[in-house]
This record gives sequence, C-alpha cells and structure tokens, in this order.
Amino acid sequence: PKLMLLDEPATGLDPAGMRDMRLLIRRLADQGMTIVLSSHLLAEVEELCNRVAIVQNGQIVYEGEISALKRSAGAQYSLHTTDDQRALSVCEAQPRVENVHVQQGRIWFTADEDAVAELSQALIEAGALIRALAPQTASLEQLFFSLTEGANGHGTPELAEPAAAEAGR
Repeated sequence: PKLMLLDEPATGLDPAGMRDMRLLIRRLADQGMTIVLSSHLLAEVEELCNRVAIVQNGQIVYEGEISALKRSAGAQYSLHTTDDQRALSVCEAQPRVENVHVQQGRIWFTADEDAVAELSQALIEAGALIRALAPQTASLEQLFFSLTEGANGHGTPELAEPAAAEAGR
C-alpha cells in the first residue's frame, strides 16, 4: 500500500516492541509509504514524524511541519552571568529581546540570533560576563499545550484530541 493509517501504534507494547514499531515505521516511510499516525505520545510523534496536525475540540489549531512550528515559537534562551541582576536590566533594555523573566535561577528570554549577538556585546560592556548562554528548543508537547491552552493557561486539554502526524514523506 502507498498509505498506512496507524492509531496509537505503541500502545501496550514493551520498550523493545516500541523500538521495533518505530524502526518499522521509519523503514516504510523511507521506502516511500505515507504513514498517518494518531497518538497522544507527543515525544514519539516528534521523533517519527515531519508533519503534524494538532486538533482541539474538533478544530485543527495547527497543521504543518514540526520544524516550522518550532521556528514559529521563537528561540528561547537561558542566560547565567557573573552579575545576573545587572544582566536582567541589560536584557530588559534591549529592544529585540522579549519575554524576559527569571526562573530556576536563570534569566530566560526570546530573541533572534542577531539580537542575541547584540545582547552578548551589551552584557560584556555592562560588566556582566556570560557564564552560560544556551538556546532552548521547545518540545512538541510544550508547543501542543501552548496551542491548546494558550499563554494564559486557559483551554481544555482534557478535550484535546491526539496529534495526527505524517511520518516520512
């Protein structure tokens, strides 16, 4: 067949069976078969699939490439410096650095790569030397909750349907 529909293919499988199922799906996709996979296991969807449709209350809230969804979320960064209080002020003053907040002893923000380069220079000039600056990629699960619950935490995740995704082509 040129198309295979799978509904929760890993349900009830032990770890070895799950691995074998993933290998089979990849092999079939590599051979040109289109595979549509419905699953609540978003880590599995993220590992196997290149496209996803996220459905909430019977409506598609996102459909497209997983990589595009991740890009649209913006790059989030974690920052730790020699003077985090000063660094926080510097971050907040940068026009292209957004969503600045402190969490788990780190400064978090979103920005594009050019803005991060400018921020790095501003931090050095302010005397807040960088100890760690790392991009953080959102998981498909985090993006799912963002789309279905929104930034304000509203929504009804218990009504969200499984992600339907296409592996391979």
